[in-house]
Amino acid sequence: MTTAAPMPVPFPFAAIAGQPHLRQALLLAAVDPGLGGVLIEGPRGTAKTTAARALAELLPGAPFVTLPLGASLESLVGTLDLAKALAGHELAFAPGLLARAHGGVLYVDEINLLPDALIDSLLDAAASGVNVVERDGISHRHAARFVLVGTMNPEEGTLRPQLLDRFGLCVQLRNIDDPAGRQAIVRARLAFDADPQGFRAKHAQEEAALAASLARARALVADTSALPYGDAVHEAVGALCIAAGVDGLRADLVMLRSARALAAWEGADEITADHVRRVAEAVLLHRRKPEAEAAAPSPAPLATRPDATANGQRGTNGTGDEDWGAMPPEPVGIERVKPLRPLIAPAQAVAPKKA
Repeated sequence: MTTAAPMPVPFPFAAIAGQPHLRQALLLAAVDPGLGGVLIEGPRGTAKTTAARALAELLPGAPFVTLPLGASLESLVGTLDLAKALAGHELAFAPGLLARAHGGVLYVDEINLLPDALIDSLLDAAASGVNVVERDGISHRHAARFVLVGTMNPEEGTLRPQLLDRFGLCVQLRNIDDPAGRQAIVRARLAFDADPQGFRAKHAQEEAALAASLARARALVADTSALPYGDAVHEAVGALCIAAGVDGLRADLVMLRSARALAAWEGADEITADHVRRVAEAVLLHRRKPEAEAAAPSPAPLATRPDATANGQRGTNGTGDEDWGAMPPEPVGIERVKPLRPLIAPAQAVAPKKA
């Protein structure tokens, strides 16, 4: 008989350093779970799982639910309770992971490797706060308001644009190349591993302050009459979304809600254009069109770049497009060769014999 091992205590959110954009995006999604969740892109070992687990601890009584990579659609949304159906000929609903995650954080690692059907159900519930199941003779709906946190490593593939657009916010993490910052993070982690409870006690006051601020901000967002805004905010949102070349109006709506969540977190009296600008990158990062990214400063003409040849056509197929696999011409050494001596000597003039 095996005994259940206790769950490890989470690393405190207040002690997470070196990832300010990740912290802000997670806090905004916790203030307003209706944003549609946070997609975190980045390499391994950049505190993605640690931050998501720590966020759940800031919400009172919030569960932290992890979706396994091989999970089925039934285990996610719920299905028919076969035990009750076989025992009493009764149709009953067996809740899935979406029901368990209500009021907390649903964490999905490597979300880009999940089937599209699971991602659709996840994003539907994250945006609406309701899980609707119509299958196996069951018609059921239940509340499913949670903070969706999905992670992915772009080197292993990405999501289709239609799915990317349905995530509220996106953060790109990079490896920390500041020596002092890396050392501080490593020291904090080693101190936590050596004495988890003592480390948490040092940050208990900051954690309590974050939890109180989060509860206050959530209550402020729930008050529809709070945090007014004017035409300047609408103009800022529209200008940023048009410049990014986004499709549809989801980006505009998410940007407004994100700015409202940021204003609530900071205890502001109203939403300003500055709030909009500060949340814009997380809203537009995964929605911006490639041509909008390239619209900034155009590169120098090919003929003036140091790697260009005189005719400006190196590495192209004559149409201006890159000819993949083409190799640039390389100089070949030529050794000067001495002329060979003729095998037959040229005819010489011979004096005629005298008679």
